[in-house]
Amino acid sequence: MSGLHHVTAIAGKALRNFDFYTRTLGLRFVKRTVNFDDPGTYHFYYGDEAGKPGTILTFFPWEQAAKGRAGVGETQQTSFRVPARSLGYWTHRFIEKGVEHQALERRFGESVLTFTDPDGMSLALVGIPDAENEPAWSNGDIPAEHAIRGFHGVTLLLDDAAKTGAVLTNVFGFKQEGRDGSVIRFRAPDVREGGIVDIYEARGFLRGRQGRGSVHHIAFRAADDAQQMEMARKLVTEHDLHPTEQKDRNYFRSIYFREPGGVLFEIATDIPGFAVDEPVEALGQALKLPPFLEGHRAEIEKLLPELEQKDVV
Repeated sequence: MSGLHHVTAIAGKALRNFDFYTRTLGLRFVKRTVNFDDPGTYHFYYGDEAGKPGTILTFFPWEQAAKGRAGVGETQQTSFRVPARSLGYWTHRFIEKGVEHQALERRFGESVLTFTDPDGMSLALVGIPDAENEPAWSNGDIPAEHAIRGFHGVTLLLDDAAKTGAVLTNVFGFKQEGRDGSVIRFRAPDVREGGIVDIYEARGFLRGRQGRGSVHHIAFRAADDAQQMEMARKLVTEHDLHPTEQKDRNYFRSIYFREPGGVLFEIATDIPGFAVDEPVEALGQALKLPPFLEGHRAEIEKLLPELEQKDVV
């Protein structure tokens, strides 16, 4: 069965993004690299201690990017898991830190605290009973008992849920679990982090426009190349969807396709993982480049905003 591997979004200022996700939210800075297709731009990865699939939120910080517009054909919201009893802690923290947030609400019987990051990206914390008993990364400021435990899931805003739902169930092994108003929930069985995809069916809404604060794509897990190949086969033969050739992203290998509602989906392998080029205890401390860019390190480093070593959490 598959769940979320990672979510990749578009940010504005790199240092502001870094500060919010490592200090305000307390995620670990797992990897500092560049956008392989645009090497003058950072690619930041945040997650748990080891960067486990299902915990990773990544960003392309394009400072000059125009603000995105939420709408149909886009990811509406990305949500994280926290212990249910920690939602009060997070509400107070958001007030202290000046984080824009809404009052607690209920969705599918769960307590949800919605908020936005400095670029306007829609996020939520979902209270999960007994999650405090799961391992957690602490940044030294946020106590481990209240820390984020990876993704809860994503909400897609689509005209029609049927064809996308078929891909989720047939290719990725999700099960349709229920409906709450206009939202249909799909769950990956036996997946703890990143096991939820909600589809908000909103026929006739304005289409979204990607930009600062938007999700660029959503990646689903494949254990290895063989499982990824089987998923690709199903996409082609059973859904008439045509993924790209495999691309080596150093820490996973990926294929991409547009799901029927227009959202860019990726299938990423769990292997080899983020410790392939630096030990777990040193994750995020050095700029890591793929071999084909290593010869351009000096010029790339000149283009990137400096992150002080003391700033790396």
